[in-house]
Amino acid sequence: MPHCPYRLTLLGAITFGSLLAAQAHGADAALELQAQEITAAAIDRNESVEAEQLQRYQASDLQEVFESNPEVSVAGGPGVAQKLYLRGLEDTLLNISIDGASQPGQTFHHTGRIGIEPELLKRAEVQAGTGDATAGPGALGGAIRFVTKDPDDLLREGEQLGALLKTGYFSNGEGYKSSASVFGRFNENWSALAMTTYQDQNDFEDGNNDDVLGTAARQKLGFAKLVGKLTDEQTLRLSYEKRIDEGERSQRPQWIPSSFNRLYPLSTERETWTLNYAWQPVNNDLLDVELTTYHATNELEQDGRFGLYFGDTRSTGFDLRNTSRLGAHQLTYGVDYRDDRTTLGPEGDRELDHEDGEVLGVYLQDRYQITSRLQLDAGLRYDRYKLDDRDKQNFTEEGISPNLGLRYQLTPELAVFAGQARALRGPQVRDAFKLDVSGNDPDLKAEKARTDEVGFDYRDGGWELSGKAYVTRIKDAIADPIGRPNLYENVGDLKSKGVLLSTAYHWQQLSLGLSYHRNDARLDGERLNVYEYNGLGTSLGDTWTSFADYRASDNLTLGWQGRFVRGIDTLHTGVGDVSKPGYGVHDLYAEWQAVPESLTVTLTLKNLLDKQYLDHASNEDFEHIPDYEGIRGSYEPGRELRLGLAWRI
Repeated sequence: MPHCPYRLTLLGAITFGSLLAAQAHGADAALELQAQEITAAAIDRNESVEAEQLQRYQASDLQEVFESNPEVSVAGGPGVAQKLYLRGLEDTLLNISIDGASQPGQTFHHTGRIGIEPELLKRAEVQAGTGDATAGPGALGGAIRFVTKDPDDLLREGEQLGALLKTGYFSNGEGYKSSASVFGRFNENWSALAMTTYQDQNDFEDGNNDDVLGTAARQKLGFAKLVGKLTDEQTLRLSYEKRIDEGERSQRPQWIPSSFNRLYPLSTERETWTLNYAWQPVNNDLLDVELTTYHATNELEQDGRFGLYFGDTRSTGFDLRNTSRLGAHQLTYGVDYRDDRTTLGPEGDRELDHEDGEVLGVYLQDRYQITSRLQLDAGLRYDRYKLDDRDKQNFTEEGISPNLGLRYQLTPELAVFAGQARALRGPQVRDAFKLDVSGNDPDLKAEKARTDEVGFDYRDGGWELSGKAYVTRIKDAIADPIGRPNLYENVGDLKSKGVLLSTAYHWQQLSLGLSYHRNDARLDGERLNVYEYNGLGTSLGDTWTSFADYRASDNLTLGWQGRFVRGIDTLHTGVGDVSKPGYGVHDLYAEWQAVPESLTVTLTLKNLLDKQYLDHASNEDFEHIPDYEGIRGSYEPGRELRLGLAWRI
């Protein structure tokens, strides 16, 4: 079968709200999508970005992981400043997990809260819109799941030991990146993987060949995973990850350096322990048990004008679930729990301010195959939130979140779907760097989200076409608004609505695809911007993404991808009008198997036309407004040539 890299999954079933189609089966999945009966395996809510795609474009940060997904936008600038927006809503409104380990909390509102090493990823799954019952507590705007590689993803059939050495050079910023992975089987039941990466680069240049200060960085990663089959029915995975980012950043890394926003040493460190256990008894439809337990910490240290300060978030939790198959029903039910602590303090007084929160959830989700053409998905979850804040206030919120979805296969090629999902999120631990200056409104209420979505999914041979329309509403959104007293309060109702259209065609060695996303995100009718609505969302221009991949021979693959964003001429803010100019960016790659199964050479050209632009996910440009000089995000890198070598031993 001709080779076709798996791109973005094209909108499928809407099981419980915002359901997305197409299962990520691997590098050749896109060619294997055939008209079929509706089955549980054929319906998957997630869009997915695969490791093969990340390798070809030599992704180096969070922004590049999702650059081919039109529903996701990531702010530019230094890695620590990169915030993710899904359908215009900031990642603070999403559930983020790594191998099931939740990554909640935020250290500093002027930095992002997600850092990931692309080299580590097997895939990144995006569940847009309010989550179903299994998505975890408080998935107001959706969920993103990062799945890391297993030893068996790197080992070849019959192989007991292997290694992968990679090195790459980036022309913009004169940087380099190296990684080493060792993987092997101790015996037929136990295997292990160890990986380390190091990246070092100077400040990159924008499209006008000007240095973008504060973007130089040194990044280190250490990762280890042990996988064992305890019995034929039981599997255990134990993993550990530590990621460090160091560099000189502006005091508020989200904004460019200026007279009031000087460069200071800043470092972040994330550490995650995860234990996954699965018990799948043979010939038993009632038991399919999964247990995930984890402990995650994220610390940010800044040696700034106030001295050495740190913000720290810690989370410990578990998710225990079972799936039972009863006739036409597939029932997934379980319990999850998470305990959070956020701490702020100067060096030497590491308990200056802290908050503690917890959430307990119980959930049930049913996938009911009513007929061979009709599938019903229904579920609900109960969550109870508790928060003990810095000011000794105690908050407790609880509630039930239902979801309902239908998918009907009109013809073997065409399916339609519709659904609604709801979610509740009570007050949580706050941004660590605001613990000493902001408090919680004593009357703070839970946020309540609802997503309504309809769409279709068409597949015929190598042709795919999908579309959907959605509306997400979040009532009583919580934020600490700029220009008001330093107080977390219910600021109003968020609304994100939009449409998404995608098409792709796969023919022999050639694959082509085009996607379009239009989104409108508002708070009480006013369009969002990053500056005033930090922590809630932003306004994004209409976004087109496209790709072309061609397998020229067994050893050579060529490709192109583009991202085109329409400008927003006028965006009204409380301090004056701003604009968000549009842009178009082209990337090329060539991957050559210089020595089959041993040496791979990858050449990637980013921002082919050397475009000067400000990503719509970055802080808007307020510099033309008096007294707001320096309030702007960083321009994106200009043209960059990347050369990568991978040696498989």
